[in-house]
Amino acid sequence: MKNFLIPSFSLLLLAGCNNAAPNPDEATAPFEAIATGLEAPWAINKTGEEFYVSERTGHVAYIDEDGTMTRQDVNFSDSLSGAAEAGFLGFVLKQDFEESQEAYGYYVYESDGNDYNKIVTLVLEDGQWQENEVLLEGIPTGNVHHGGRLELDPDGTLFATIGDASTPELAQDLGSVNGKILKLNSSNEFEIYSHGHRNPQGITWDEDTMFASEHGQSANDEINIIEEGNNYGWPTIEGDESQEGLESPFFTTGSDDTWAPSGIDMHDGSLYVAVLRGTAIKVVDPESAEVTDSIEGFGRVRDVFSDGDSLYFITNNTDGRGTPADGDDKLYKLNE
Repeated sequence: MKNFLIPSFSLLLLAGCNNAAPNPDEATAPFEAIATGLEAPWAINKTGEEFYVSERTGHVAYIDEDGTMTRQDVNFSDSLSGAAEAGFLGFVLKQDFEESQEAYGYYVYESDGNDYNKIVTLVLEDGQWQENEVLLEGIPTGNVHHGGRLELDPDGTLFATIGDASTPELAQDLGSVNGKILKLNSSNEFEIYSHGHRNPQGITWDEDTMFASEHGQSANDEINIIEEGNNYGWPTIEGDESQEGLESPFFTTGSDDTWAPSGIDMHDGSLYVAVLRGTAIKVVDPESAEVTDSIEGFGRVRDVFSDGDSLYFITNNTDGRGTPADGDDKLYKLNE
């Protein structure tokens, strides 16, 4: 493993998923389709009127201002894993992308018969992405629970979510990066920012407040307010449970409901949450934790992205768990 700094502070499987088929004709909010034919897309990026969307198959879907999609190859240094939920996951353009043509990427790879996660920098050259620098590799992973989200805070600092690799005790082990949210420091080393996570898959900020979404164990999905050094409890507590020294969630679905939340973003004063099993975009008040809306009709939703003016989202009906409709998967814009 490379460039990991240890700090000083101390299953629900495929058969259980409920994935309603998409039916945009009965959508609960107005929308327009920006692009179609995406292959298990994972992370949305937008610069100007152009989009760059990672696909688990190992490509970047580039979508120009006219909605024309071109699939750009990504040349990884290791072969992508074929495990469930694996492939090319997190992807975020650097703040200076227009000049540097660089981005960060997160992918699951195979080596000597085992699967691992890796975080790298990528550079766009002649219409293809090249792996440029390895920031962290050899991260153990299981058949599921890869984590995989990459996001930049308002200052441009990189954060990454790492799943517990289906080994819950790793989330409490500060000698492991599994079950953690990591921060890339000024020395280009990852530090543990928070721990006690199961499978976090979304990060966003409301000014100085950091939110993260997390898959619970057969319900008990969570949205947490993340503070550096805090322990978010998994596997000791989950959902509504509490214990001294452990952080209870800002919001939980409870033991009777499952969202399977993935990407999240702030938009127009509310927290928008892409949910997979819940086949919706859930809208949550960032002060009261009240769910104020559920935008439905599109099937599984993997990521949401706000550019400050409009909200965009990608479906994930071709990910092996959903029920694809013609043209899936798609990049949409909400017309609010």
